[in-house]
Parts: sequence; C-alpha cells; structure tokens
Amino acid sequence: MNFTGLSEKTLILIKPDAIQRALVGEIINRFERKGLKIVGLKMMRLDEAVLREHYAHIAGKPFYPGVERFMMSSPVVAICLEGLEVVAAVRQITGITKARVAEAGSIRGDLAMSVACNVIHASDTVENAMLEVPRFFSEDELYDYSRTDYLHVYTEDERE
Repeated sequence: MNFTGLSEKTLILIKPDAIQRALVGEIINRFERKGLKIVGLKMMRLDEAVLREHYAHIAGKPFYPGVERFMMSSPVVAICLEGLEVVAAVRQITGITKARVAEAGSIRGDLAMSVACNVIHASDTVENAMLEVPRFFSEDELYDYSRTDYLHVYTEDERE
C-alpha cells in the first residue's frame, strides 16, 4: 500500500451512533466534496480481537469495556480515503474527539456531542494510517483508479 503523495491513505470508521442516526451519506458527502478519493468502502461488524488491536492504547483503561460494547452495538462503515496529505485533511474535516467543543463546520462539531459517541474515527497520523488501513482492508478491497476531477482539485505540480 502506497502512503506517499496523492496515494497517501487514511482510515475512517463511521461509528454505530452515526449508523443509528442515518448520518452515513452526509459524512461521506463531506469527504467527497473536499475532493478526497474513496478507494475502499464496506459495512462490517467489529469483533473483540480487532477492537483490542485497534484500541490497544486504551484497552487497559477502566472505560474500555464501554467503548468495546459501543463499537460492537451495530455495524460500522469502514472507508479508506486517498489524497494529498489526506490524513491531515481528514483530521481537520473530522474535528477534535470531544465533539461538544469541536469547531462548527467539522463533522463532530456539527453532528455530535460526546467523546465516545462522536460519529467517526479517523487515523490521527500517517504512521497510524499505515497500520489501520490494512487492519480493516485487504489489498483486494482497495481500488486504484483515476479521478477525472483531480484536474480541478490539485494543481499540475501537486499531481506529479
């Protein structure tokens, strides 16, 4: 998987609260309007093993069992996005984790109030994206294709 230039990739998980609130289309629309390319998209149920790996940094915390129950309460939508500096762009669009103080205009700022029920997960660094994308997508679930609108999203020197 290439994680450089226009082929930098990041992981998005649309969480159970967004699924239950029918926000999937609106969330995807924000990324598409920005000019980011969807290279992988699927609905899936998460199990304990993948959640413990994904949330290893908080798995020992007292609140972790609640996070695990929440993330297993309904399917999630996993998305792999690609673009120039896509991790940073997605983090800005997503907003900070504590949704009730996230900037208006961001996904969390507009659509959520909670820390856990904040509608979306997004890789926080390129290095984490490189671990997270393959955790949720196999190589054959990611698609390489040309976007004709890239001529109007990026300048020529950015596309090279």
